[in-house]
Amino acid sequence: MTPLLVVLGAVVGAPLRLLAERVAVARRGPGSVAGTAVVNVAGSAVLGFLLGLTDVAGWLVALVGTGFCGTLTTFSTFGADVVRLVEQRAIGRAAAYLAGTLVLGLAAAATAYGAARLL
Repeated sequence: MTPLLVVLGAVVGAPLRLLAERVAVARRGPGSVAGTAVVNVAGSAVLGFLLGLTDVAGWLVALVGTGFCGTLTTFSTFGADVVRLVEQRAIGRAAAYLAGTLVLGLAAAATAYGAARLL
C-alpha cells in the first residue's frame, strides 16, 4: 500500500514541478533557476509542516512527504544549476542561488514545523 501512496503523491508533485519550471522560463527566460528555487522552498515548507504535526500517520508521510514533496523538490537540478552558473562564470549568481536556496529552504521548513507544533 505504501508504494501506491508514494506514487499517488508523485502524480501531483511532479507535474507541479514541471509547471513551475515552465512558468519560470516563460517569465525569466531560458536558464532561469527561479522555478527550482520556488519548488525547493515550498516543498521544504510543506514537509516541515507535515513533520511538525503531532501523531502524523505513516500513510500521510508516504503520500505527502515522500510522494508529493519528493517529486516536487529537486536537489539534483539545484546542484546542476549551481554547476552550470559556475561554468558560465556567474559566480555571484551561483553563490546567491546556493546560499539563498539553503537559507530560505531551511527557514521555510523550520517556520512551518514550528507553526504545525502550535496546532
